[in-house]
Amino acid sequence: MSKRRIIIIGIITATLNLFSCSGQIKKDDGKLSEELDEQIANSVDAFKNRPIHKKLTEQIIDTTSNDNLLQVIFDNLSEKQPTDYKKEYETTMSWNKSRQAIYMIWLLEAEVNNGGYNQFYSNSSGQFYKHLPDALKLIGANKFADLTKRANETFERENPKITQHQDGTLEGFNKSYDGNPLNRYDDEFYNLYKIENLQQIQVDFIRKNKKEFIDK
Repeated sequence: MSKRRIIIIGIITATLNLFSCSGQIKKDDGKLSEELDEQIANSVDAFKNRPIHKKLTEQIIDTTSNDNLLQVIFDNLSEKQPTDYKKEYETTMSWNKSRQAIYMIWLLEAEVNNGGYNQFYSNSSGQFYKHLPDALKLIGANKFADLTKRANETFERENPKITQHQDGTLEGFNKSYDGNPLNRYDDEFYNLYKIENLQQIQVDFIRKNKKEFIDK
């Protein structure tokens, strides 16, 4: 699954959550209401038409809302990636530690929130797994750092069991979730948001270290 599709899924999920929490979800013969459909469509359109800054300035960071700041930073970093994603690792590791951290944490969140740690390690984002505990510590997300360190240790220790069904097919990947020792970390990851606001921690880190994200 591409990062772009994961981001779109995140927008739709957030919209569903918004309506659910406000009690506005209405069903008609099993279909979401027209109001919800319109809200989702508007959210997707807003995402598609958002400004993407190839060059970030201090003014752009200062005038971007907290709600949009992570997206602005990730878009900017994505623009720095070559079209050949085989060079994604090399390119990312050439950046300063702050940029590396935000980029890698975005990938971790997108993958784990969509398909758990199993999906994270099996996709190209998994190439950054050894760096993520330190990246999370750098921004001050110590509980997420500890959790990911434990997940990493399990992934390395039980790799044959975790990957035995991952033969490149969707069927094999789906089967790899059965009895997967990584599964126990997923709920812990989701529940940690109640204790450690990872989104806000990243926003605060960017605000405090904005010069690390400004393009010269």
